[in-house]
Amino acid sequence: MPSFIKLFSFPPKFSRRFYVLLCVGLLGSPACQGQRTETKPPLPFRFEEFTIAQLQQGYQQGDFTVREVVQAYLARIEAIDQNGPALRSVIQVNPEALALADILDAERKKGQLRGPLHGVPVLLKDNIDTHDQLFTTAGSRALQGSRPLQDSWIAQKLRAAGALILGKTNLSEWANFRGELSTSGWSGLGGQTKNPYVLDRNPCGSSSGSGVAVSANLCLLAIGTETNGSIVCPANANGIVGLKPTVGLLSRSGIIPISFTQDTPGPMARTVQDVALSLGVMVGLDPRDPKTQASAGHYHNDYLPFLKKEGLKGKRLGLWKGPLGRHPKVDTLFWRAVAFLKSQGADIIELEQITAPGINGPSFEVMLYEFKEGLNAYLKSLGTSAPIKSLADLIAFNRADSVELRYFDQELLEMAQAKGDLNQAEYQTALQKMLKATREDGIDKVMQSHQLDAIIAPTGGPAWKTDWVNGDAFQVGSSSPAAIAGYPSLTVPMGFVEDLPVGISFFGRAWSEPLLLEIGYAYEQGTRHRRPPQFKKGE
Repeated sequence: MPSFIKLFSFPPKFSRRFYVLLCVGLLGSPACQGQRTETKPPLPFRFEEFTIAQLQQGYQQGDFTVREVVQAYLARIEAIDQNGPALRSVIQVNPEALALADILDAERKKGQLRGPLHGVPVLLKDNIDTHDQLFTTAGSRALQGSRPLQDSWIAQKLRAAGALILGKTNLSEWANFRGELSTSGWSGLGGQTKNPYVLDRNPCGSSSGSGVAVSANLCLLAIGTETNGSIVCPANANGIVGLKPTVGLLSRSGIIPISFTQDTPGPMARTVQDVALSLGVMVGLDPRDPKTQASAGHYHNDYLPFLKKEGLKGKRLGLWKGPLGRHPKVDTLFWRAVAFLKSQGADIIELEQITAPGINGPSFEVMLYEFKEGLNAYLKSLGTSAPIKSLADLIAFNRADSVELRYFDQELLEMAQAKGDLNQAEYQTALQKMLKATREDGIDKVMQSHQLDAIIAPTGGPAWKTDWVNGDAFQVGSSSPAAIAGYPSLTVPMGFVEDLPVGISFFGRAWSEPLLLEIGYAYEQGTRHRRPPQFKKGE
């Protein structure tokens, strides 16, 4: 039995499938061994490792135009994503990108800046609706050519802030809610996304393309989505910063769903500052998503003031020991991180357990029910243009398709289809149990008892080798408590195991994003572990 299953003690009938699915991007595998062979490095890239602030400064100084920036990123995508190392992180490029760049340049010349992301190239995970010439497919051939009838909230807010949507990123198909023995980063439409550090390693998922695109400098910012681990694990595996916000801080309207209770979009970037900046432009109350009503009084339009280099001083951090002891090299990096946190004035309190037991089985039941309800509602929202009309249609499509079931099954889709509506006692009981175990009897209780500002743990292990036969080889991870509670989690680069990056997670109570960003920023500024990938071929 995998160590993760031992840690969380799933009910036997859920063990394997829950391990593969719910930990979508949760965990990692043993450190790579042997020598790496180098690929031919890509041509020099003018905007490599640029931050949003650097880009805006260049615009202000007249060093380049939005058109020139977009042309450079499009050329980079062609050179190393479609060709060269063939990362396959971008599933679609926006055919209107250059025309949109010209509009943004014209506005700047008139002094009409839309907001802090004016002219910033952004990639969206391909389960986030855009009402333009891009499709929204969840990576599935069943939604090939699907055009939503309106922008998602996230797309609306990004455009209003001046962002240029450069395209859509590949993902684990249906955000990895499909079958057993799945491989993160694979979709029927996009193929297999590769880890840019070592190309035969996995990028983790389901926001695999978003994580890879940011890491490989194919954009400045990407938006992923997470149900459990799908932002923080690809951030971990690709050496970047990822934030899974409190559920309800960012609207989910116009996003292909898994779970109404756990789903959230979130920013992925190379720095905490860029994550914080982008977070502030996407918050707000959306009538299309009732969860956002709870964020009233808790969100901020500007999170940059919370970033402080001395943000660790006096902080009380709970060290969750559950993920430790599974990978010695990850443990070594983590204890070094702990030593740094202490050196900056943080108090560390070791914790054996941070949730009541038995949370994963109920969470899985909730996802099955909510996926059926949510997907059917989403497909209905597409109107007459929907290629498929229901979850039942999707299952039938996959059975008849030549690609969709070639490598992986669709057992999870079939299990969800067998469920009833959300009035079922089984669903209501599971929902109540999982929230109580992770909130009232979990994170809230532990943090109150020890007067904690945040909880820390290794985010995951180094990326495993991609394997279409045996599926993902998860081993180390910490995403479940915050994900199932609907609470925020921030991962920041912590170092490298051989050539592969790993991260450290900071998570805590609902709406504690300002505190987590403060802590994460101070850690990042004092350690600077991020380094760009070199696209090594592997063993």
